[in-house]
Amino acid sequence: MDIKKLKKDIIFSESLRGFEFIFHSTWGLFSPRRVDEGSKLLINHMEIANDDDCLDLGCGYGAIGLAMAKCAPEGLIYLVDKDHVAVEFSKRNTRLNSIENCKVFLSNGFSDIKKRNFNIIASNLPSNVGKELLYIMLYEAKKHLSKGGKLYLVTISGLREFIKRNLLEVFYNYKKVKQGRIYTVALAIKKK
Repeated sequence: MDIKKLKKDIIFSESLRGFEFIFHSTWGLFSPRRVDEGSKLLINHMEIANDDDCLDLGCGYGAIGLAMAKCAPEGLIYLVDKDHVAVEFSKRNTRLNSIENCKVFLSNGFSDIKKRNFNIIASNLPSNVGKELLYIMLYEAKKHLSKGGKLYLVTISGLREFIKRNLLEVFYNYKKVKQGRIYTVALAIKKK
């Protein structure tokens, strides 16, 4: 094993929503060599207006947030993660792709997002999120969405009924946007 080589940035290109991106990543981040299929499914099936303010919750190296930023050039996009390495790579990828309508910072969920509402919140939830953390995340997401705002979640399809039950409990609505072979994209809308 060549340790020096392993410690170098992993660099790859990806086309998302018709935009070309260069990503730098590293071992230890989720899906470090390519944008995973769940994130791609989510990115491809979100409805994003030109001026939407968006949040990528648990941004990793920034694929979802940067795609949202390209789709909403007149909006402001927040990318947050509780992992400082993920935040550093998201910042780097924002600069490398010349995206200026993003703010990237460290936050444990919504802990450092103050008095800010979004039109769209999107997250690729880990399969081991647990019901307690999911409840916190859903209630906080609802609090940080504007009226009519959308919460998009992608999970492994085995969790779709669990996600459906919880979205119905918190938001009183649920829509299965797209189900792929392995992943499902769910949507809830803040009605009031």
